[in-house]
Amino acid sequence: MFFVISHFSCVFAVDDDEMNARTAIANSENEVLSCYGVVADASKAGADVADLLNILNEAGMLLSRAKLAYAMGDFGSAVTFANQSMLELNGFITEADALKKTALQQGYLDFMINVVGSVIGAVAVICGGFAIWFLSKKREERRSA
Repeated sequence: MFFVISHFSCVFAVDDDEMNARTAIANSENEVLSCYGVVADASKAGADVADLLNILNEAGMLLSRAKLAYAMGDFGSAVTFANQSMLELNGFITEADALKKTALQQGYLDFMINVVGSVIGAVAVICGGFAIWFLSKKREERRSA
């Protein structure tokens, strides 16, 4: 009788470990995917995301190790690797959003410099041309007189 009870408790413990590993891997996978989306947005905004991609690669490698450990039945290691992957991404979205915001501000500043610079350049060319025309006309009038 004792053997039957202990056998069932071991089965439930293994099932709990497997469920915990599966949950940890799923959570880590979702976090990695959402972080990739945030990095893609930051990259589209013109941010330098090289450091973020390195962090994502590390988290992805840990997630891969978690999946491998899960496939081998080592549920404890799977949970550990999945949790390490999540820790690697701690504060990641905030950092990516900050880089995106900075890139957008820099892009706006660059745009304004180009527009204002072009307008000032065009006005300078027009004014310079008018001044040269005016001086040439005045010089010609002096020669005629």
